[in-house]
Amino acid sequence: MSPEANVLPNLQGCSDPQHTEPGHGEGGVYRAFSVQGCSLTLHHTEKPEHEDICEFRPYACPCPGASCKWQGSLEAVMPHLMHAHKSITTLQGEDIVFLATDINLPGAVDWVMMQSCFGHHFMLVLEKQEKYEGHQQFFAIVLLIGTRKQAENFAYRLELNGNRRRLTWEATPRSIHDGVSAAIMNSDCLVFDTAIAHLFADNGNLGINVTISTCCP
Repeated sequence: MSPEANVLPNLQGCSDPQHTEPGHGEGGVYRAFSVQGCSLTLHHTEKPEHEDICEFRPYACPCPGASCKWQGSLEAVMPHLMHAHKSITTLQGEDIVFLATDINLPGAVDWVMMQSCFGHHFMLVLEKQEKYEGHQQFFAIVLLIGTRKQAENFAYRLELNGNRRRLTWEATPRSIHDGVSAAIMNSDCLVFDTAIAHLFADNGNLGINVTISTCCP
């Protein structure tokens, strides 16, 4: 049987903000995040676009919501989560059950947990949004605590199972550099509404089978 964890709604904040400024240049020439290791020299007009995709850009806290303003290196992300977001459960293994509790709570709610396998950590997120009054949608996604290049080495599958029903989503995990909001904006995740959630829920709790696998090069 796959390991299972009850995941409570994520309503927490965070302390210990750290701000890392990008490098500056002269005469319209810009060194983007040079302190962090980026060697590119760009014209100032290219700066905003490159900052969004630069692998040396400081990592923001991957927890959904805007309450946590922490930024730091990739190596510091897991220690930050363990210190500042202690309520997040971590399960070991490539095949687990992500059990979101109380999915009928009103308003926007996030459920978050971690999955550890293949020497990496993955963040599992279920987010509920109210698109317009009376119509709510759920978004489920897996993020790798790692770079975009590392994320390409993995695949994930999310599966809801009910009475003679099954809903499955398979994709490449997003890097936490991209974040949850980008995936939701592009519908690059498992999307379902309240009616579907109730088909698979048990007493207000929703179990999602999560399987991580490696991709052949």
